[in-house]
Amino acid sequence: MTRKPHRNRRGLFLGAILGGVAGYFAGRAVGNAAMGIILGAVAGSALLYRVNPGPWNRP
Repeated sequence: MTRKPHRNRRGLFLGAILGGVAGYFAGRAVGNAAMGIILGAVAGSALLYRVNPGPWNRP
């Protein structure tokens, strides 16, 4: 049995959204909101890419 490669598009998207929001507030505190959004989205995507949020429970 061959294993399918792990691709988690929902975790990637969710990480980008949550990381961007968190990066926005962190970037505003430091003084550069745009760079905080970019770095937060990249870090959040990389972190949540490996998290599997589970099935959609579609019939």
